[in-house]
Amino acid sequence: MFRNILKSAVVLMLLSLPAAAFAQQNAKPMSPLTPSASEPTAQATLPTTAASQAQAATATTAPLADASAGNTATSARPIALQVPRELSPWSMFMSADIIVKAVMIGLAFASLVTWTIFIAKSVELAGAQRKLKSALRKIEDARSLAEAQMTLGKKTGVLSSFLAAAIHEARLSAGVASDGGIKERAASSFAEIQRAAARRIRFGMGVLATIGATSPFIGLFGTVWGIMNSFIGISKLQTTNLAVVAPGIAEALLATAIGLVAAIPAVIIYNHFARGTKAYLELVSRASGAAARLLSRDLDRVNSGMTHSRAAAE
Repeated sequence: MFRNILKSAVVLMLLSLPAAAFAQQNAKPMSPLTPSASEPTAQATLPTTAASQAQAATATTAPLADASAGNTATSARPIALQVPRELSPWSMFMSADIIVKAVMIGLAFASLVTWTIFIAKSVELAGAQRKLKSALRKIEDARSLAEAQMTLGKKTGVLSSFLAAAIHEARLSAGVASDGGIKERAASSFAEIQRAAARRIRFGMGVLATIGATSPFIGLFGTVWGIMNSFIGISKLQTTNLAVVAPGIAEALLATAIGLVAAIPAVIIYNHFARGTKAYLELVSRASGAAARLLSRDLDRVNSGMTHSRAAAE
């Protein structure tokens, strides 16, 4: 019995050997756990595969990056074109809004008017002072209104007006016994001549005062308008890039600069002419006093002659 069992075991072993060998042959390529000579080759193959996959990913990503960079450059190109190459005053003026341009042109015209008044009034004031000083020197030694008028001749001026008014009043008041009334009426005529001379010499100074007072505010209006347009442009472009914001703000600030350029000289020139007209009006007052003294001297001379005539008649 034991032999039968042993024989059966041997037969089963012999039958199982080919099946095991067949199974082993089929399992060798699939088993990673079996150590063999081909294992290093398989391990070396893995980095190569990973490297090829990385190269493929890089090659796929590079066109995408280039495309995105191209899209970014394309989208940024219009913004760059909106920025002027050179922020000079002329380029900023040409690219400014129509309202800001109107403000700048108005302020430039006001500055031109200021300097025109400065040149014209300087010539007028210097000539008037020179003529009046020369006339006052000529009549220093005159003894009567008639002699002073003959000394001046046919020249026209403030002093000639005073002398003519005094002579006219003395002629109209001939035979009037009261000298005080004649002098009072003559003083009234002198005051009218003085006011006319003051109005004439101060002509144009009101324009200087207006320009000096309003130009900074007009320029500030242009600045506010320009900055408002800059913020509107920022909201449309949806960017706060300084290259986009700077030109509009620079154009707006240019309006304020032109306003100050127009206002500062106007104020300085106005103060200069205020001092000059004050000095000229002092000369006019001296001329009025000289004519009044000549009139008083003539009246005293007439009264003295009448007194002598009465004494001789008696």
